[in-house]
Amino acid sequence: MGFSISKVVGTMLKTRICDLLDIEYPIIQGGMAWVSTAELAVAVSNAGGLGIIAAGNSSADFILKEIRKAKEMTQKPFGVNLMLLSPFIEEVIKSVLEERVPVITTGAGNPGKYIPSFKEKGMKIIPVIPSVALARRLEHQGVDALIAEGTESGGHIGELTTMVLVPQVVDAVDIPVIAAGGIADGRGLVAALSLGAEGVQMGTRFVCTTECTVHSAWKEAFLKAKDRDTVVTGRPTGHPVRMLKNRLSKEFERLEETHAPIEEYEKLGAGRLKAAAIDGDIEFGSVMAGQIVGMINEILPAKEIIERIMIDAERVITMLKRG
Repeated sequence: MGFSISKVVGTMLKTRICDLLDIEYPIIQGGMAWVSTAELAVAVSNAGGLGIIAAGNSSADFILKEIRKAKEMTQKPFGVNLMLLSPFIEEVIKSVLEERVPVITTGAGNPGKYIPSFKEKGMKIIPVIPSVALARRLEHQGVDALIAEGTESGGHIGELTTMVLVPQVVDAVDIPVIAAGGIADGRGLVAALSLGAEGVQMGTRFVCTTECTVHSAWKEAFLKAKDRDTVVTGRPTGHPVRMLKNRLSKEFERLEETHAPIEEYEKLGAGRLKAAAIDGDIEFGSVMAGQIVGMINEILPAKEIIERIMIDAERVITMLKRG
């Protein structure tokens, strides 16, 4: 590219998130169940961002092994994402506390009752939130930062878009806000900063990295996807999921059309994420993807993705300054 990343990153891109998490660049890798393993998290952390291991519905033993694997592979900070609805959440929290994981992100609920324990261990707590009301509540409970995630994201989503959610959350709280949903490149990073965010979280983009351990069929599906190839499924359950259109998504649509009971949705979705990520079933698997999936056209090392984002962001800022 003609110049090194160290020469292009100015103080404008060094935010409170960098200081809070002791990272070089304000980029966090999203916690995606069956996708965000120690290998991916370490690659992102070693590249100057913050890598995240996803707990999902995994057992405490599994997460403990992933945490210890990550510690063997890097001296950089990394985090664990906790899915608060997991049947194993209490055991998993015991494990992350014992291991003193530097950063905890959370989803699917309010982590309020666990915050004192995390604070006692010197761990940073950053919940993913879909609304201003929850943002205010969690700030009062003492979290360190917030991830405002728009409906453009893959996996479980809220209703508000990133464009409207982020500035409202920024205006409502004093702690740093990280933008998530619909971000894949340097333009997205600059856009998030212009909305008042102090960093970005990206999930979908990091699936197509050389270090990501998901089945190659999942990655190929991402590379082939176009701008309108995601769909939101399961809205009647109260826990809608954005995924790539496939035969499974059509089955979910059929359930909605026939006003099927919630139990039918749960039965249909059971084990479908693992089937996609591990077994490579992209037709009947839940291939969770954000709306930016159509922007992904190559598989790269995490380090190169982060470097390109930072260089492109600096170019955009320079162009805007020239007016």
